Amino acid sequence: MKLVQRTQLLEKIKSTKGTSDIKIITGVRRAGKSKLLSAYMDFLQENEVNCNIIFIDLRLLEFEHLQEYHALNEYICSHYVPNVNNYLIIDEVQMCEKFELCINSLHATEQYDIYLTGSNAFLLSSDLATLFTGRYIEISVLPFSFNEYRTYFGEQEKHAQLDEYLVNGGLSGSYVYKDEELRKEYIKDVYNTILQRDLVEKYNLADSDVLPRLMEYMMDNISNISSPNSIAGALTATNIPSNNHTISKYLDYLTKAYILYKVNRYDIRGKKYLQSQGKYYLVDSGIRYAILGTRNIDYGRIYENIVFLELIRRGYEVYVGKLYQKEIDFVALKGTEKIYIQVSDNIANEETFKREYTPLLQIKDAYPKYIIANTRHPEYNYEGILVRDIADWLTLK
Repeated sequence: MKLVQRTQLLEKIKSTKGTSDIKIITGVRRAGKSKLLSAYMDFLQENEVNCNIIFIDLRLLEFEHLQEYHALNEYICSHYVPNVNNYLIIDEVQMCEKFELCINSLHATEQYDIYLTGSNAFLLSSDLATLFTGRYIEISVLPFSFNEYRTYFGEQEKHAQLDEYLVNGGLSGSYVYKDEELRKEYIKDVYNTILQRDLVEKYNLADSDVLPRLMEYMMDNISNISSPNSIAGALTATNIPSNNHTISKYLDYLTKAYILYKVNRYDIRGKKYLQSQGKYYLVDSGIRYAILGTRNIDYGRIYENIVFLELIRRGYEVYVGKLYQKEIDFVALKGTEKIYIQVSDNIANEETFKREYTPLLQIKDAYPKYIIANTRHPEYNYEGILVRDIADWLTLK
C-alpha cells in the first residue's frame, strides 16, 4: 500500500513532543492512526539519535503477554533508559485490561512521553477524562482529505478527480482494491464494525433495527436541520418504531464513535450559541456511497459535508449560522478569525445564486464571506462576497 505523508497531522503531534500530557490519537476506524504514529517514530529516530522509543503493538503475538496491566508496566519499566528521552508508544492499548492503571502510574513518574491509540469502543472522547487522571491531549485523525487523495493517486484534472473522491472517500485502506465491489465491501466492513463493536457491544444496545436505520436516515439527510423528535417521527413512519429519547442517545453514541459530527447553531445577530436542533455530517462520503449507493444524491449536501470536514482539518470551530429566518451553512471561527460560508452545487441558475448570496448580504459585519460551489471558474467577487470553485478551495495549500 502506498504511504502518504500526512504533514499537517504529523506537525500537530510534533508540537506536543516533550509536553507532560498523555497524547491520545483518536478518530474513526481505519482513518490512519497507526500509520501516523509510525511516521512519528520515524521522525524521532531521524532527529533524536539517542532517544529511547518503547513501542508496543498489542495486536501482535509477540506482545500478547502484555495484555495484563502489571505485565505491561513491568515491561515498560524494564525498557526505560536513564539520561535520555523515553518515548512510550502503544497501539491498540485497550487490548490490555485495566490499561489506564498502568498508564496513569507511568505518567505520574514523569519519565515518559506517552502516545496511545486504541479502539474507539474504549477511547471515546467522553471516556478520556474518566480513564486518565493526568492531563491529556486528544489529536483527532480524519480520513484522507481531497489533497491527500490527489497525492495518493497523482494529481489529475481537479473536477473529475473530485467526482471520484466523492464516491471513493478517504478511507485509504480501500484504495488497494481495484474492483469497485471489493472496495465497497471493505468500507462496509469498517462501517459494520463501528456499529457492532464500537456501539452495540460497548453500550449493550438492544437487538433492533433502530441503529442501522438511524444511520441510513442520517446519511440520507446530511446537513438537514434536525432534532431527535423529528428523526424519531420519520423512522416511526417507516415502520421503525422509536422515540426522541432513544434517538438522542444513539446520536450521542454515533458522534462519540466519530462517524457523525454534530454542528450546533450560532445566532449571528444575537451573537450567541443555540443548543436547540443542529446539523449532522458524516465522517466520510465514501461510507454513504458504499451503504446507500446513488439513492437520493444531493451533490450540494455532499459538497457541504466535504467543506465541513475540511474546515475541521484546517483547525476551525464550526457552527451553523442563523440570521432571522435565514440560514448560513457555516460560521467558522479560529482565534480572532471568523468566516461565513455558503456551499452549493451549481449556482449558474440566477435563482439558486440569489438564494445563496442573500443571507450573506444581510450580515452587517466586515468578516469575509464566501460562496463555495462547483463553478469551474476562477474566483470572483460579487458585492463583497468571494465566489470560489470548490475544487480550487479544497486544494488550497
